[in-house]
Amino acid sequence: MTAETRLREEICRVARSMFDRGLTHGSTGNISARLEDGWLLTPTGASLGTLDPARLSKLDWQGNLIAGDKPSKESFLHLGMYEERARANAAAGAVIHLHSTHSVAVSVLADVDPADVLPPITAYYVMRVGTLPLVPYFAPGDMQLADAVRRFAGRHHALLLANHGPVVSGSSLAAAADATEELEETARLFLLLQGRRIRTLDAAQVAALRAKSST
Repeated sequence: MTAETRLREEICRVARSMFDRGLTHGSTGNISARLEDGWLLTPTGASLGTLDPARLSKLDWQGNLIAGDKPSKESFLHLGMYEERARANAAAGAVIHLHSTHSVAVSVLADVDPADVLPPITAYYVMRVGTLPLVPYFAPGDMQLADAVRRFAGRHHALLLANHGPVVSGSSLAAAADATEELEETARLFLLLQGRRIRTLDAAQVAALRAKSST
């Protein structure tokens, strides 16, 4: 089995797992992963619960389709993440974009900090997600959204699109999936705790965790 075949199957496994657990629905969400000779992306209009490994879109680094079905119309989000992370000398082996319920719910709240949407509730959120900026709203498919994502992606591997959902990159598909799920769970906790006094991690605790996760 080639490395590309294994990666195609891994994308479909991760996608099906997320769909089955309600992290995405209908034909929403898209997943991509880097190859030696391009990158793979889930096709447009495809449900993450019923992907065919052979029909995943394969693109070059100019965004041109090499093989497979027509790519997601949000391919530019993925390409922007890969390119800006590379310019920042940060590893990006995969990108996941979901419309996961709790993350989207947080993205529409009027009183969150756009520089860092979620507070440091847990250690794993700090280590796997870190700082989460809110990207201003643009309609899906609008190229202004691509520009907005690029402005953040060099400094952040996880972004929250206003009234839309998260975009998360990782050194591997597994790392991107872990961070995406940690973000969604933290968003759920944040919403559950609304109206209650909470004890977040303090600045020293956050700094120690970030130092540990970067080593």
